[in-house]
Amino acid sequence: MPSEVISRYLEAIYYMRAEGETVTNARLAEWLGVSRPTVTAGLRRMARDGLLRADAGKEVLLTAEGDDKAAAIVRRHRIMERWLTDALGLDWVVADEEAARLEHAISDLVEQRLYEALGRPASCPHGNPIPGHSEPVAGEVRLAALGTGRATVTRISEVAEREAPSLLQYLHERNLVPGTALAVTEVDSVGRNLRVVAAGRDLTLSQETAGKVWVLPD
Repeated sequence: MPSEVISRYLEAIYYMRAEGETVTNARLAEWLGVSRPTVTAGLRRMARDGLLRADAGKEVLLTAEGDDKAAAIVRRHRIMERWLTDALGLDWVVADEEAARLEHAISDLVEQRLYEALGRPASCPHGNPIPGHSEPVAGEVRLAALGTGRATVTRISEVAEREAPSLLQYLHERNLVPGTALAVTEVDSVGRNLRVVAAGRDLTLSQETAGKVWVLPD
C-alpha cells in the first residue's frame, strides 16, 4: 500500500472523480486542508511513482495503477465503516472518522475476512458502493436535480462525508439515509430551496444540502 499521506491524496482524487468534479491542485488543497505547495510536492511524488498521468494538463488524473490503488484504499475504508456500524454499533459520522484511521493498519487478509464476515455488503453505511464488489445505482440523480416528485435515497455524497461532517450528522438525525422514501413537494422559485417530506417529517433543504443527497426517482 502507498504511504498514509499518498493514500489520502489517492482517496481524495477518487472521491472527487466519483462526484463528477474536476480535480485540480487548488481543489485538492482545499479538500485536504493543506497548502498548494504541499499538494504540488505530493503530486510530484505520485508522478514519480507512476500514479499520475503526465498528459492531463492542469487536471489531476490517475494512471491505471493509480486508479487501482485508490480503489483499494476506498474499498478498505468502506468495509471498515460497515464493520464499525454493523458490528460495533457506532453512528455513521464516528464510523467514518475511525475508518480513516484504521484503513491504513489492516492487511488484505483481514480486509477480505471482514468483508466475508459482514455478509459481503454492497455499500458503506452512507450507501456508496464498495469498489470491486458493487457499482453505483443506475438512474440515480442528485436530490437537487429531482424537481417535484417521489424518490428513494440511495447514497450520501462523499463530499459531505469528508468536508461537512456536521451535514452528515444533520442528515442522519432527519433520517435522510439510504433506503428512505421521500417526496419533494415544492421547489422555491427564488431561493431554490426544496420542501421535502421524509420519514413523516416536513423538511426544508437548501440546494447545497440537496446536492449532497443522491436519490432514485420513482
